[in-house]
Amino acid sequence: MTDASGFLAVDSGGSGMRVVVGTVDRGAMAGRESRDPVRTGDRGIDPGHLMEQLVPMVRALLAETGIDRLGAAGIGAAGLASLGDALRADLPAALERDFGIGRVALVADAVTAYVGALGPRPGAVVAAGTGLIATGMDLTRWRRADGWGHLLGDCGGGAWIGRAGLEAALRAYDGRTGGSAGLLARAEELFGPIQGLPGRLYPRPDRPAVLASFAPQVAACADGDPVAADILRAAARHMAESAAAVCPGTGEPQVALTGGLFKMGAPLVVPLEEELSKRLPHARQVPAAGDPLLGSVRIATDLATGELTLPSDERLLHVVTEEA
Repeated sequence: MTDASGFLAVDSGGSGMRVVVGTVDRGAMAGRESRDPVRTGDRGIDPGHLMEQLVPMVRALLAETGIDRLGAAGIGAAGLASLGDALRADLPAALERDFGIGRVALVADAVTAYVGALGPRPGAVVAAGTGLIATGMDLTRWRRADGWGHLLGDCGGGAWIGRAGLEAALRAYDGRTGGSAGLLARAEELFGPIQGLPGRLYPRPDRPAVLASFAPQVAACADGDPVAADILRAAARHMAESAAAVCPGTGEPQVALTGGLFKMGAPLVVPLEEELSKRLPHARQVPAAGDPLLGSVRIATDLATGELTLPSDERLLHVVTEEA
């Protein structure tokens, strides 16, 4: 068994939970994954369900790595800003009770995405998947833009692009201007006869994911379809506007993109890079170094060594220190 103080890093999101334990010197590190998303209830994110999944994974990882003590934890959770009251109230004590962890950082997924992409430096990160949020930091405070969900925002995200593409398909079906015959054909190939789409879509609880599933079809049409290309250019403008709203206005900030939506490649990324250059000429566009799990690892290791310099925030990055 090693006597080095270890760390715990967690990335909990809508598709499940990823967990890593390791030592600060990277002498030991291992991970596990669950495909069961943590439940939400009347108190928001359910800390009991999180611990129910976390405890057996962490115990198995401790046995695998030979780590005998966890000194710090970085817990990244989707929805922490608005649904995290129960986590903030209950989770630090539960981690101390089960694992002896005395230092805990509870972190919104937007912040873990930022730290994974840029680390502790000023800039802005656009995180885009089904939804979209931009996060900025100037070393003194965090700023966020959008992330308001598919009904009220997430402008430029996967559900937004997919909805715009399906609207263009329905316009073509009706014979209205702004329609796309190519998108109509792809929509019917994916969903069946277009006139039945509202009845199949509206009752579903996973509407954002269903809408986002059409976004790659929009990208696939963009090269030869001006309507599809215009949708992606509009998405790029929305993303760049959110990045500009949170990016520090002085100095030499960096801007990075992270999230599965950017796997669509050039049809989206090229216009976005052009829009970012227009709106943020003082910022340098850089590749994202890593994902939200890397952000949780970075935060946990810095917390373990007493080197965490990121600005604290009650909703976005909340640090609790107790005697282990």
